[in-house]
Amino acid sequence: MMRFKQLGRTGEKIPEIGIGTWKMGGRAEEEIDAIREGIRLGMGLVDTAEMYANEVLVGEAVEGRRAFMATKVSPQHFRYDSVISSCKASLERLGLAQIDLYQLHWPNNSVPIAETMSAMEHLVDTGMIRHIGVSNFSVEELEEAQAAMKKYEIVSNQVEYSILVREIEEELLGYCQKSGITIIAYSPLARGAVFDKGAQQYGTLGRIAERRGKSIGQVALNWVVSKRGVVAIPKASDIGHLRDNAGGSGWKLSRDEIAEISGAAVRKRSMSAAFKPVMSNYGAVSDAYSRITKIRNWKLHLRRRTTKSSKK
Repeated sequence: MMRFKQLGRTGEKIPEIGIGTWKMGGRAEEEIDAIREGIRLGMGLVDTAEMYANEVLVGEAVEGRRAFMATKVSPQHFRYDSVISSCKASLERLGLAQIDLYQLHWPNNSVPIAETMSAMEHLVDTGMIRHIGVSNFSVEELEEAQAAMKKYEIVSNQVEYSILVREIEEELLGYCQKSGITIIAYSPLARGAVFDKGAQQYGTLGRIAERRGKSIGQVALNWVVSKRGVVAIPKASDIGHLRDNAGGSGWKLSRDEIAEISGAAVRKRSMSAAFKPVMSNYGAVSDAYSRITKIRNWKLHLRRRTTKSSKK
């Protein structure tokens, strides 16, 4: 059975394993079925972003279902008016009246954070969003963003975290735990690297998985969510993988098993370490994503209209 954790200091509970949707959009029917199955299994935290160019698909998948919806505004839209217009566009694409968690996708060094956070607070005041989060923010960036807010708290920071990518353990994890900020771990299966049979940690994961009657993926996910204040959003675009991910919750590794896995895993550099310098200054990369987003959303809108027309 899915376990739940408190979101920040809100008192609201969210599933400790949810659904990430990065790179979804190429196999619409299969991906929609997978998201719906995940929600049925209790993985009702569904995360997307305007940059993913799949909010239309995600909106179709969650339509009529109870889910905690999270999406993100891209850094090129961090000006006050752009934050608001981007949120309105996301609401329309998702088919929602309100977004549960609206996140800043990456820091943007070219826009004053006070301007951006003022817009985010306006979105809460007007009922367009319920909670404010960030993604890929350092401790210093979190402190600056929170200090710029007048009414509300940052409830979450979405960052890369897995048994292999553990940079947040140096400072960020402890800071967020102390500050009541939920860590939402993306790529918690290290983009598939936990399944590498040639890697040092594979034997350890395999032995523990066999002893526990679990899969290697379930053991790796349980290690992530064993940490206080951490939830995970693995991406799975087919029902089989989705069901396996759901089995990462509902049980607990022992302290000795957690330590054994931690000691065996050979650490990798996070993806954000490479992307952040570029994304924080947004420029050409975000502009390119913006163009891709428009094209993909247009195609998904067309698909949605065609699907609904055929059902009439």
